[in-house]
Amino acid sequence: MKKERILITGGAGYIGSILTPLLLDQGYQVTVYDNLIYNQISVLNWLIYPNFRFVKSDVIDFEVLKQEIMKHDIIIPLAAIVGAPACSSKIELTKLINYESIKFIVKNSSSDQKILYPNSNSGYGIGKKDKYCDETSPLNPISLYARTKVQAEEVVLSSKNGIAFRLATVFGVSPRMRLDLLVNDFTFRACHDKFIILFEGHFNRNFVHVRDVAQAFIFGIENFDKMKGEIYNVGLNDANINKLQLCEQIKKHVPDLYIHLAEIGEDPDKRDYIVSSDKLEKLGWKPKYSLNDGIKELIAGYPFFKRTKFNNI
Repeated sequence: MKKERILITGGAGYIGSILTPLLLDQGYQVTVYDNLIYNQISVLNWLIYPNFRFVKSDVIDFEVLKQEIMKHDIIIPLAAIVGAPACSSKIELTKLINYESIKFIVKNSSSDQKILYPNSNSGYGIGKKDKYCDETSPLNPISLYARTKVQAEEVVLSSKNGIAFRLATVFGVSPRMRLDLLVNDFTFRACHDKFIILFEGHFNRNFVHVRDVAQAFIFGIENFDKMKGEIYNVGLNDANINKLQLCEQIKKHVPDLYIHLAEIGEDPDKRDYIVSSDKLEKLGWKPKYSLNDGIKELIAGYPFFKRTKFNNI
């Protein structure tokens, strides 16, 4: 039986560079649609696959995008400006890419097509102390990034042919590496600077490995009919920890790390919540990689990385 055709916008990015080869290995026909703004070369590794196509274009080039939407059975719109600082520096472009392009995809897709949308659990904003956020919890997006992702999620779910994944803060090594994500950033600082200046270390976050995120998308494709129209948190239930606890976890692997708790100053990112992924786990998805697995992987990889090359801003 011929596998479905999958369009991944931003498929050469941090998550896409892990997800794409997994789908190709399973026999799916995959088109990566990416503008290669970060000069990614992960695409070169996939050219050998006969079931792979690459389209170099931007998701706000709606004429090209529309033609590609029509050719595919499944759409995974990963292309986005990601993170509060990057979005704040490009406000109008963020609205176009993070919201308008998703609205365009939904408008130009049919009821026979499937959309698997990556939201962020940053939409929960500031949660209630010691109370887990689940998929029914009220949203309180406090950054432009979170607001545009929440708005786009609403559009996808209104189409009745979509799944929304609310991703925890992702960590781990990818061919399109990112060092601006919290675990990746702190581990990099521990390895290269040997100190971390920590603002508001009591703020809680939830975390998940990039490979577990990729597997969540595959799980969604394989179980689409029973999952469609729903929202699913994707994170490690045992990795709801605050920033100081994260630093202490890293210090177990980098013993000479110095952690300085700053009494003056504040974190511009005010997110503070704990999140449950029980809904997705009850369906059968299980994360494979722990926070410690990711920290060890990052430490092994950091001799290859330079900060300026792997940031989103």
